[in-house]
Amino acid sequence: MLGNKRIAREVSSIDDKINIEQFLKVSNYEETVRQLDIYYGMVKRQLLRFQSPITGLFPVHSTDTDVGSVRESVYCAAAVWGLYQAYRRIDDDRGKSYELGQSAVKCMRGILQCWIKQTARIELFKKNQCNAHSLHVKFHLTKGDQVFSDDEYHHLQIDVISVYLIFLVQMITSGLQIIYTQDEVAFIQNLVYYVERAYRTPDYGMWERGSKYNDGTSEIHASSIGMAKSALEAINGCNLFGEKGASWSVVYVDIDAHNRNRSIFETMLPRESSSKEVDAALLPTISFPAFGSHEETLYGQTKNNIIKKLKGDYGFKRYSRDGFKTVIEDPERRYYKIGEIKDFENIECEWPLFYIFMIIDGVFKSLPDQIEEYQELLKARMLVDQYGDPVIPMYYYVPEDYIEQERAEPHSISRRPAQEAGLYLWNQAMFVLAQLLTAGLLHINELDPIRRYLPSYNRPKKGGRYSAFQAKPSVGTATDLVVQIVLIAESMRLQAMMATYGIQTQTPHEVEPVQIWSSTQLVQVYQNLGVNYKLGLHGRPGRPIGSLGTSKVYRVCGMTVLCYPLIFEVSEFYLYRDMALLIDDIKTELQFVGRYWRLSGRPTVCLLIREEHMRDPQFKAMLDLLAMLKKGHCDGVKVRIGRLQNLISSSCVEHLDFMNVLDFPYHKFTQFKQLEHEYIGYQSLTDVPKIVHIQEELKSYESFQNKPNHEILDEIKIIENIYARCQLYGILLKREGSNYKIGSATIGEHLHQLYHQAGCMRHWAAVRYTSSLLHHTVDSISPFITAVLVHGKQLTVGVIGQKETVFDKPMTPAEIEIVVYDTIQPYDVIQAVLQQEVILYCGRLISTNPEMFRGILKIRVGWVVEALRLYLKFSGSSKQIEDHSPYEVRQLIDKVLSIKEWAAKEKLTALHRRQLEGCLCRVPSSFYNQVWDVMMRTPQGIKVMGNVIPQQPTLSNMTRSEITFALIVEQMLNHIQLPEYRQLIVELLSIVATILARNPELSFNHPLDLEQLIKDAAYMYSKDNNLEGSKVSYLFETSNVQCTGYLARAIVNNLLKEGQLTKDIGDEAEVCNIS
Repeated sequence: MLGNKRIAREVSSIDDKINIEQFLKVSNYEETVRQLDIYYGMVKRQLLRFQSPITGLFPVHSTDTDVGSVRESVYCAAAVWGLYQAYRRIDDDRGKSYELGQSAVKCMRGILQCWIKQTARIELFKKNQCNAHSLHVKFHLTKGDQVFSDDEYHHLQIDVISVYLIFLVQMITSGLQIIYTQDEVAFIQNLVYYVERAYRTPDYGMWERGSKYNDGTSEIHASSIGMAKSALEAINGCNLFGEKGASWSVVYVDIDAHNRNRSIFETMLPRESSSKEVDAALLPTISFPAFGSHEETLYGQTKNNIIKKLKGDYGFKRYSRDGFKTVIEDPERRYYKIGEIKDFENIECEWPLFYIFMIIDGVFKSLPDQIEEYQELLKARMLVDQYGDPVIPMYYYVPEDYIEQERAEPHSISRRPAQEAGLYLWNQAMFVLAQLLTAGLLHINELDPIRRYLPSYNRPKKGGRYSAFQAKPSVGTATDLVVQIVLIAESMRLQAMMATYGIQTQTPHEVEPVQIWSSTQLVQVYQNLGVNYKLGLHGRPGRPIGSLGTSKVYRVCGMTVLCYPLIFEVSEFYLYRDMALLIDDIKTELQFVGRYWRLSGRPTVCLLIREEHMRDPQFKAMLDLLAMLKKGHCDGVKVRIGRLQNLISSSCVEHLDFMNVLDFPYHKFTQFKQLEHEYIGYQSLTDVPKIVHIQEELKSYESFQNKPNHEILDEIKIIENIYARCQLYGILLKREGSNYKIGSATIGEHLHQLYHQAGCMRHWAAVRYTSSLLHHTVDSISPFITAVLVHGKQLTVGVIGQKETVFDKPMTPAEIEIVVYDTIQPYDVIQAVLQQEVILYCGRLISTNPEMFRGILKIRVGWVVEALRLYLKFSGSSKQIEDHSPYEVRQLIDKVLSIKEWAAKEKLTALHRRQLEGCLCRVPSSFYNQVWDVMMRTPQGIKVMGNVIPQQPTLSNMTRSEITFALIVEQMLNHIQLPEYRQLIVELLSIVATILARNPELSFNHPLDLEQLIKDAAYMYSKDNNLEGSKVSYLFETSNVQCTGYLARAIVNNLLKEGQLTKDIGDEAEVCNIS
């Protein structure tokens, strides 16, 4: 009996538990419904009430009834969609979920309709990324028409298009249907092309003003590039019709464009742009919604930088010296006056919006303390409207009466909320999302269904036929990624010959049915992607396919295709003729692919071996490389050589299904042709003539400039020296033009023949000379210039002593060609191509070895060439720089840039070292900061070579660590023509800074005349050493330590004679601490 009672008790207790759990579920369910209904009311009153019933757009302020803003609209749509996602948990939502979902769809489609009307702009923008061709980001709220012309407002804001694409993918993934037709699919594909070049497009950024000086200039913004990088990642392989989609509704992304955006974004962090060291716009880029970087150190550095420099008691400043909405900003004036931004220092408005971003960031990163801290801060800044709903003011400002007090003592006074009536919708939208997340009503996976917050390798695997970002990252070290290599021999006899060296290759016939293509054929295929004649869209621009793109296997129109990389293209530019360079490029290519591959499946690289490679004296080095690859490694990268048929199953395969549904015929694509020979024994290769290296005197024929044509023609007939003939044809070309006939051929044809002849003989001076006369440009030089720029450097081209042209923003290949041939060629024919080589090598080196360029702000290419000449002279080489092979030039650049490593070992003299460092324009670390500190103590400014940097307005307009200030100092130094003298001035300024730092009571009363100080030091040196005269050149040759002593004495003498001391001068040595 007792047993039965116990069983009954246990059963009843189990029933109680079940009842309690059900009660809790019901009460939790009811509580959830109650809370969601509160937010539903808020969203209806604070957001949907202001959504245009016609376009679906939202304004910036609830009081604005004319202008709809795309950025704010996307965030409002995201908040409405966030609540829709939360309601989907509820069984009976009484229609609310559907209404919210459709409101979000209406907004996203409204934006799409506004943009589709501007299709012509996209086509223009694909060719030339500029404000005049950009899509608008403000439209009429009800009509959807443009409201501001390009002159009235800066519409070029790449982050807007990017954030639209991110949320479009998120919403489609959650099940919403936003894209309806094939026309719209083509349009979205073209939006991808629009943002692909963010890495080289200066825009106006999230704050719509460009540079922090607000003077109408655009600049490259890390926040825009990061948003674009995230958008490209999100939309790659996305089916815009959702789960019901067809193969033609898939969006494709150029993986190389994605990689350039990624590397340049991560290079720029934690900086925002050249004028803004730190900017709150980076918060939404590194965290929700973009999650632009999963490199923890970069994310942490950037976030801490923003908190440290911009966080206030009322919100975050957008960036330092931001005058927007301050009481002293003149609302009638669009741009600021020079030096005006100094007035806004310490009184910038503070924006509570970023407290909300920090709360959301805390939820995604599981940081409860951060959530609590920013919730408390936000609570203190919230107001309540007539419905009892929380309202977050747009910003908090410093009242006019307290401006001076706040400037003198930051964070000392109470700020006031924004004066504008109504709601700032971006704040209210973000607040809804933050509340839903922190209350547990919305899970992070519901707000981020594509898991942007996770690194790519932790995201759920995408099924299907399209490439996806999945691979593990390889931060600095090689991972288990294997780069697959297919060796293709151009002919059967070459294959037989390679086999004798133990290297197995395949011919194009042997890999059939797989076809081997040039990447130019793939460019033509992609030109059909996104074509829509109704909208006037022409598909992918003719941009080359990069290393990562050529490492996929493609399925096109039933064919399987592998493309060989760009380095194997036979181009008109001469670099491809240098075997040593090709070998170096192959190694670089494999390392690059191994390091930056992020797709599922292995990369497959096709290495092409041509018969003409055999003729090259360097072919032995190529065989050594192939033998190394056969062993399974290449400079730390794991590789695997195999038969293509065996490698396909583990490759990354991209299905280009859009080609199957083209409603117009496409032309047939050509594959790589195999060379056919009657006799295929490898012995026949011994008949292939080896290249003969030619040694000629590089004699100048300048004297023929003034001779008549018939004398020049007579000379051409009798002379065999190729270099001489190049020069003589060049003189005729300048006089008569390229169509002038000499015998049966034009000058142009003669030059092409000479170019080919010199190329076959590897006569590099003649090759370069004719290449320049034929106006050749390096293939794809633009990305290399961009690589230099985004590392915070500038480039100048030009011949020494002539005008230099500065590359301070990315340029198109056509613009670069004009600059090169207008600025350089008239003064030095060969340098027109040699300087292009240097740009190419510097662009490559700075991407792989940025430390080699430390201390160089401006790469003056003409001076780099001079450094190479000097180095050859010091090392006793009689061969001129123009006669070195491209690979040798690359090695020389490597050598000269790494001078610190070998100067002492190779016993480089003080003079030689100063000359080389002066040519490279290298300065010590913190040099520009030191010059700033010197300026602070020099009211009359710094003077050198007749050029003065005035103390004012320089110090008021700029900040200490600003690139713009460094560029002014650099400009002053660039007036010095002797590299060793420039270097001495740099040393002098560093010593002045050290003396002033250790003696705070000292300052200069007169302009700091650097030339005079050097003359004084030279005088003392020659006097002490009993030398004739007081030549400055004596100092060039003295060791660094000795020189420092004399320069310091000259500075001290100057200070005591003309300077100003704020306390009585005692003993000279006691007052001026130098050592």
